[in-house]
Amino acid sequence: MTITLRQSIKEKARQLGFILAGVTSCQPPEHYPVFESWLKKGLHGTMNYLAEERSRTRRADPKQILPECQSILVLAMPYSPLLRFSGNQDDATFRVASYALGDDYHEIIPPLLKKIVDFIEEQVGHSIPNRYYTDTGPTLERELAQRAGLGWIGKNSMLINPGTGSTFFLAEILLGIELEPDEVNITDHCGTCTRCITACPTQAILPDRTLDAHRCISYLTIELKGDIPPDLRSPIQDWIFGCDICQMVCPWNRFSAPADSALESNLQLTQGGISSSDLSISPVEFNQRFKRSPIKRAKRRGFLRNLAVAIGNKGNKNDLPLLEHAMHAEQEENVIREHARWAKEKIQGKNA
Repeated sequence: MTITLRQSIKEKARQLGFILAGVTSCQPPEHYPVFESWLKKGLHGTMNYLAEERSRTRRADPKQILPECQSILVLAMPYSPLLRFSGNQDDATFRVASYALGDDYHEIIPPLLKKIVDFIEEQVGHSIPNRYYTDTGPTLERELAQRAGLGWIGKNSMLINPGTGSTFFLAEILLGIELEPDEVNITDHCGTCTRCITACPTQAILPDRTLDAHRCISYLTIELKGDIPPDLRSPIQDWIFGCDICQMVCPWNRFSAPADSALESNLQLTQGGISSSDLSISPVEFNQRFKRSPIKRAKRRGFLRNLAVAIGNKGNKNDLPLLEHAMHAEQEENVIREHARWAKEKIQGKNA
């Protein structure tokens, strides 16, 4: 049997560590109006870059990104198993979303996408127009992935594959050559299950399979730069960067694939984890420790803000001196001081 170019590309992707690969056309996303409605309702929080006209125009039509686009290759690479760092309220460490336990995927995946483009150009014998992204491009990548047959968009807005769950990164390569699109036969298997909706402690999951970013723990601990609303601090529990709750309760994640070794090289978080003592981490220490980690996105200010909230939620009175120190040492960081004060008062109230 003759191996097609599409098959060869998928095999190359598999060799590079991608567990799913599919091809779709460059047609505009069918559900773009849902995204527009989401923006108009202000559900994107402070992520104003999503609402910029140029960003919206490009998300509405892949050809606005790459005019020569004829095909889109969509890929998935697995990350750390969900329960590996789950912890609980009695642990000395705090919880980090599983995808952030390794090195920053923004630095690891793009070079692999470049290798795939190089491979395709070798196969066809000439250079081809292309653009590739992982989580950073102006695309509706979950819809593209669904259209390419990688899975369905679940009630928690995550892409779910019946064989591997939802614990993977998505990436896409826009190509200026025509590849035969994959036949899509994966249907929605969420059924009547509402575990993710029920489990979300901040009630961020909406009925139309979108999220209210204002209430999402991942948004609050990563994207939000200012104060976390007081009424949402307690529901954050002990999460200090991201959240896995809606994925942890999803029945399909019992099929999660093991992470690729390329994404498992940063063991600093899984060896000892993050503890209350990190509330005194200096700017230099923060930059050194997290220079290869996604956690650097929160910056030191956001990291310590989140940690203070989590310390308050744990309620250990032995942490009061650390909070007192933060309140006095962070004179130029009002956000850190405010959340340390809140945590102190919460612990004192619990132990009164």
